[in-house]
Amino acid sequence: MTALHDLDARELLAAYRSRALSPVEVAQALLAHAEHWEPHLHAGYLLRPELTLAQAAASESRWRRGAPCGPLDGVPVTIKENIATAGDPTPLGTAATRLAPSAVDAPPAARLREAGAVLLCKTTMPDWGMLSSGLSSFHPLTRNPWNLALGPGGSSAGAGAACAAGYAPLHIGTDIGGSIRLPAAWCGVFGFKPSLGRVPIDPPYTGRAAGPITRSVADAALMMQALAQPDVRDSMALPHAAIDWERHAARPERLRGLRIGLLLDAGCGLPVQPQVRAAVESAARLFDAAGAVIVPMRPFFTREMLDGMDHFWRMRSYMDLQGLAAEQRDKVLPFIRAWAESAAGFDARHIYLASQQFHATRVATVRACSQVDYVLSPTAPITAFDATLAAPTDDPLRPLEHIAFTVPCNMSEQPAASIRCGTSGDGLPIGLQIAGQRFDDLGVLQLAHAFEALRGPLPPWPEPPARG
Repeated sequence: MTALHDLDARELLAAYRSRALSPVEVAQALLAHAEHWEPHLHAGYLLRPELTLAQAAASESRWRRGAPCGPLDGVPVTIKENIATAGDPTPLGTAATRLAPSAVDAPPAARLREAGAVLLCKTTMPDWGMLSSGLSSFHPLTRNPWNLALGPGGSSAGAGAACAAGYAPLHIGTDIGGSIRLPAAWCGVFGFKPSLGRVPIDPPYTGRAAGPITRSVADAALMMQALAQPDVRDSMALPHAAIDWERHAARPERLRGLRIGLLLDAGCGLPVQPQVRAAVESAARLFDAAGAVIVPMRPFFTREMLDGMDHFWRMRSYMDLQGLAAEQRDKVLPFIRAWAESAAGFDARHIYLASQQFHATRVATVRACSQVDYVLSPTAPITAFDATLAAPTDDPLRPLEHIAFTVPCNMSEQPAASIRCGTSGDGLPIGLQIAGQRFDDLGVLQLAHAFEALRGPLPPWPEPPARG
C-alpha cells in the first residue's frame, strides 16, 4: 500500500471524493512524516500542527457535506516564507529582519487558501533569497534529503527539500534567477517557473516569478489552476487567460515535428559536468526518437551579462544593508555581507552599464529561442554541492557561476521548468530544463509531461534516517 506521504494531490482528492481518506487523516500522517524528517532537513518554518489540523478538520467537514470549496480542498501544501501569510512574520531568510506579522496573504497564499489547500508549514530560504543554498542567518541549515551532507539548492531551499522528502504533495517557491528550478534539479523534483506575471505576486520585481514545486507535472498543473487567478496587487501581472491546465496531459505523440533546441554550453559560468551533459543528451535522444527535431544551439549568454546582473544585485543589496541599523547589519550572513559590500566602490557609470545587461540578456534570449519551439538544457551545470557552502564556488566575488542556464529565462519572461532526467554515479538527481516561448506555459507543461512518459521509472524517494 502506498504511504500517504507518497500520494500525489490528484490521488488525495480522489480518495476524499470516495471517502477512502479524510483530510484530517492525511494531515496527521504528513505532520508525523515531516516531524521525522525535520531534525535532519530543517526544511520547515512555522510548523504548527494545531493550525494545520484545524484547517484539515474544516476541509473534512466540507467533503462530508459534498461541498469542497475549491480544486485543492484538503490537499496539504507548503509556502516559501517570503510569500506573506496573514498573521505570520516574513523574515526573508535573514536574522536582520525585524519580525512583524503580515496583515494579509500575498496573492499566491490567498489563492491556495481560496482553493482549500491545507497549509502544513512555510519553508526556509537563505538571506533575502540571494543564494542557491540552504544557508541562512535566520533558519537552521537546510539539507538535501538525497544526501544530508549536501544542500538542496535555493533560494526555495526548504520547498525543494520538503517536496523530495514528502512533507506534502504541493509546494510553492519563487524564482528570480533559478530559485525554483535549481532546488528542483538538485532535489530531483519538478519545478515550474511560469511566464512573468502569470502567477500574481506582491511585491512584483523584474524577473521574479512564483510557481509550483511538485513531484509530478500533473500536480504542478493542478496548482496552476489556483495560482494563475488575477490579483490587482501585481502591477506586472499578465491579463487573465482562461488556460485549460488539464490539457497538460500530452502524450509523446505531441512531440512529432517540434523543433527543440539543445543548449549544452551556457556561454559562461561553471563548466557542465560530464555526467550532467550525458544525462541531458540522453533526454534529447528520447525526444528525437519520439519524432522531435533536435536543433543544436550556440551559447547566447555572456560573461558581461552575468557580471552585470550580479553587480546590479550587489548594489541593490548594499543599499539594503545601508538602510539597516548597525546591530541588524551585523546579523546578516557574512557571505551576503561580503558580496553586497563589494559594491561600495561601484560608481554611477558602472551601475548604469550593469543595469543594461538585464535588457541585453532579454534580447539575446528571445532571439536565440525564436528559432525553435522549445529549448532543452541542463538546469544546473553541476549536481548538488556541500550544504555548508553559500555557493558552489564559495566565493562572494563569483557567486552566480551556476545560474547561467536558468537566469536568462527570468529576464526574457519565458516559462521554464526543471524535471529530473538522470542520476549521477553517486545517486544524485540531475535536472533537465525545458524552456518555451513567452506565454506558452501550458506548452512547457505538456512537453514535461510527455518526457515523464519517456524517461522511465525513477529511483524510490528518499526515506528519513532511522529513529535513534
